Amino acid sequence: MEIFGYLASLIIGLSLGLIGGGGSILTVPVLVYLFQVNPVIATAYSLFVVGATSLVGAIPKYRQGDVDLRTALIFGIPSITAVFSIRKFVVPAIPQELFTVGGFVVTKSIFMMLLFAMLMIAAAIIMLKNNTVTADNQENGNKSNTTLVALQGAMEGSITGLVGAGGGFLIIPVLVLFSKLPMKKAVGTSLLIIAVKSLIGFTGDLGHTVIDWHLLLTVSALAIGGIFIGNRFSKKVPAEKLKKGFGWFVLVMGIYIIIHELFLSNGVH
Repeated sequence: MEIFGYLASLIIGLSLGLIGGGGSILTVPVLVYLFQVNPVIATAYSLFVVGATSLVGAIPKYRQGDVDLRTALIFGIPSITAVFSIRKFVVPAIPQELFTVGGFVVTKSIFMMLLFAMLMIAAAIIMLKNNTVTADNQENGNKSNTTLVALQGAMEGSITGLVGAGGGFLIIPVLVLFSKLPMKKAVGTSLLIIAVKSLIGFTGDLGHTVIDWHLLLTVSALAIGGIFIGNRFSKKVPAEKLKKGFGWFVLVMGIYIIIHELFLSNGVH
């Protein structure tokens, strides 16, 4: 299973490099089901993997002028504050056993995985829908809505803090629709936001989580290797077809997680 886990770690970065997102949504399932990491700890590990990989991806985007630092600050500061607060104070406060339904105990771990599965399904639906938002239809002379962007940042950061996903599929539409950024610049800015908020969010776990640094650094290194490979082939492979195929895969994974947690896990992790 570990061999499959290392291959999947490469795919996490490969997806980020090929289609500019989506890879982070795989990180928690890879850690939980292939490396047998506790789901709560996996959300912390995911923040580090996603943050490190996105940072490597953001550097060339910044050099190419595809990162809007002002927008990154407006969205990023409330997002970073939210994700750190959730990891530092909220996640440790969630009880190990939440409630019981007909003898089935809904634990903290099962709750986190079900929440993650719902996010995966939402991400899949967004990826499968035709993307009608383009640089042409959003550059219409309107000013960016700073307050709304900041509020969206806080909300997205809260979701990231709970489930450990980077949230690029949530960030990019906000940057395009409300910050009026061209799609190319929105992708680069999103990578920088994801990198900073994920890595800072991860520090919120350091006081109360035992870290397996060998596993964490190995998975991160493979994901980073994958993003380099993906970037190299991104111009040769039709991104839209890849996005649709990946969307179906994420949808199936989300449904599998719900079935596994509700019917196959026996209420324990």
